Amino acid sequence: MKKLLTSVLCVLVLNVFSAVSQEKHTISGTIIEEKSNETLIGVNIIFPEIQAGTTTNEYGFYSITLPANTYKMIISYLGFSTIYETIALSENITKNYSLEDELESLDAVIITENVEKTNIKTPQMGVNKLTASTIKNIPVVLGESDIIKAITLLPGVTTAGEGASGFNVRGGAADQNLILLDEATIYNSSHLFGFFSVFNPDAIKDLKLYKGGIPARYGGRVSSVLDIYQKEGNSKNFHANGGIGLVSSRLLLEGPLKKEKGSFLLGGRSSYAHLFLPLFDIDNVAYFYDLNTKLSYNINPRNNIFLSGYFGRDVFRIEDTFENSYGNAVLNFRWNHLFSDKLFSNLSLIYSDYDYDLKLNFVEFDWVSGIRNFNLKYDFKHYLNQKLKLQYGLNSVYYKFNPGDIKPTTPSSGINPFKLTDKYAFENAIYFDAEHNISDRLALSYGLRLSSFHRLGQDELNIYEKDQAVVFNTDFQIYEKATPIGVENYKRSDVIKSFFNLEPRASLSYQLNEDNSVKISYNRMSQYLHLLSNTNSPTPLDVWTPSGKYVKPQLLDQYAIGYFKNFDNNDYSLEVESFYKKVQNRIDYIDGADLIANNAIEQVILNGKSRSYGLEFLLRKNNGRFKGWLAYTISKAEQQTPGRTPEETGINNGKWYNTPFDKTHDVSITASYDINEKWKFNTNFLFQTGQPATFPNGQYEYNGLNIPNYSDRNSDRLPAYHRLDLAVNYTPKPNKKEGWQSYWVFGLYNVYNRRNAASISFTQNTETGRNEALRLSIFGVVPSVSYNFKF
Repeated sequence: MKKLLTSVLCVLVLNVFSAVSQEKHTISGTIIEEKSNETLIGVNIIFPEIQAGTTTNEYGFYSITLPANTYKMIISYLGFSTIYETIALSENITKNYSLEDELESLDAVIITENVEKTNIKTPQMGVNKLTASTIKNIPVVLGESDIIKAITLLPGVTTAGEGASGFNVRGGAADQNLILLDEATIYNSSHLFGFFSVFNPDAIKDLKLYKGGIPARYGGRVSSVLDIYQKEGNSKNFHANGGIGLVSSRLLLEGPLKKEKGSFLLGGRSSYAHLFLPLFDIDNVAYFYDLNTKLSYNINPRNNIFLSGYFGRDVFRIEDTFENSYGNAVLNFRWNHLFSDKLFSNLSLIYSDYDYDLKLNFVEFDWVSGIRNFNLKYDFKHYLNQKLKLQYGLNSVYYKFNPGDIKPTTPSSGINPFKLTDKYAFENAIYFDAEHNISDRLALSYGLRLSSFHRLGQDELNIYEKDQAVVFNTDFQIYEKATPIGVENYKRSDVIKSFFNLEPRASLSYQLNEDNSVKISYNRMSQYLHLLSNTNSPTPLDVWTPSGKYVKPQLLDQYAIGYFKNFDNNDYSLEVESFYKKVQNRIDYIDGADLIANNAIEQVILNGKSRSYGLEFLLRKNNGRFKGWLAYTISKAEQQTPGRTPEETGINNGKWYNTPFDKTHDVSITASYDINEKWKFNTNFLFQTGQPATFPNGQYEYNGLNIPNYSDRNSDRLPAYHRLDLAVNYTPKPNKKEGWQSYWVFGLYNVYNRRNAASISFTQNTETGRNEALRLSIFGVVPSVSYNFKF
């Protein structure tokens, strides 16, 4: 035994001595696009002889430390020419690269970072990526390219309904998705009540959707993260591109502030269909506009600054009776600093605001609500060595919630001004992430996030007996609002309630061979904000509220396992993932809950729990004239809100019931075929199980009135949703690469005119006296045409 211990000790000492004595050096730099100096995200830097490599971060920076030697280096990024170079690594090297467009791959369908084997090796799972060119090729309603519609074609992601811009991920609600634009939170991602999303694809550089294996640097939501980065602008030459469609147009301008040093980007979109309504004697108005801006400046090789913003607005009016407007405004100042060739930092100061203004002229009042936050982030990326990369940082967010400010529009309205109590909160987090290559086959990603949430003082807070804002009426077997027994008053600096949560994350990848791997992951996440809504998809009328004395934060535990395979020289790839997730403290509403202008929202909500589980398949064809993917998900999403005592019934008698976003089957096919250089054919097909609903199963008469009797909550379903879309891209002069370039897009949305049900309502026929169901359908077949250009 003593000899064995001595031998083991000697081996360890020799290994340590070898590791210390072996001289290592770092190669680092930035990779940009040749034409514009735009930094590129996710470029692969590969050293094939030693099976090592890295990728560029969100700002195009890379760093890797290797033993002193001479290496073959490959720099690869889909859509760009590959660089092959021999590097003599005898000292630390800073080396920047410019990639040139690979013309035959300009519009390639890309839904992962690359077609190299890193998707097999990395432990990251439950992540999808789309490029702007992919999104523009997907047929959509009214011909307007749409990021949100595009991601609903991926496995595990479903639409929130016909014409709705919200989305659901792995059985989660729309408010459980964290949507970031240049790190700033977007609270409402839709234009015109969901017909369009707020993201202009011309201004977008990179998009990632995290469904599972979410890194610790993200927090605040329990379902997914949609992380979107805008372009930085061309610092070499002035360029413009845009498009003219049937209902909206867009224009993007970019160019140098100072040649090779700074750039600007300015993009705008607007709809104009409302301008034609007066021709048909229609006095209604419905339009949107948005503005994307970005300024970038390279101070020196170690310092870069960025100022980016988004401003969007919707206006909707029905004659002289109803008018509302809503929109997002975000602003972000960022400073990149390179402390060394191994340590990269990013400091962000972020402002985000969402507000909603409703005017009801027939009752003469104006209601304004919204949510605003100020966010400080400081993130570090530490490239320790070839096998270990760390990310760590902190994040502090200050929130102001305005649930409603009601004012009369005229002095004679008789309405007294009424202000719902503003709410304030402070959310903080520190985190670290590690990417650790244990061996050539085994890779780990692990991290920890410590989050805290402090509900700050407000003018008035109700006090209830036994701290129960909802009481159960045993005589009628229903839940009712509790009567407050008093009111507490706080100063803004007071803390009403505090929450602290540890959020561990871990994922593992084991490479079976060059083309196959298995992965597992676990996520723990907290969500301190709640969206109050009695609809299945987000609307401008929704109001956000913070966790506090009567509302607990949502807590997620998600487990996933997957199998990943590349075959036929990476022309095809297969991803299979299975997931199980459970959420504590998921709120639901008592029957008859009133959510609008409610100053004591705690009186109509109960805390429950939810769970979802399923299996996802994604088969992709990455190369060739025919490209695309087939996605299929089979899943279940349920919620349970049991009684707090044996006497209480809970919701749905305490039994599990379908969530409004449960879709048993979800199938999508997306395909692109290059007929020749001028013509390209695109199509997609969707099939989804109808969303759950609650229908009446009988009625009884009381005092001459027919009273419906309803089935269990969400025990019925709308009819299945399916449609086929087609689009053809025509480029008159495909070989023209300078000056004015253009192409046309001709599309058909819902080719076979499927009248998909957005909702079903029940009413009594005034002529026959019989009850009948009425199906509301938003779209039939919709043709579209758009002209797109750049110069």
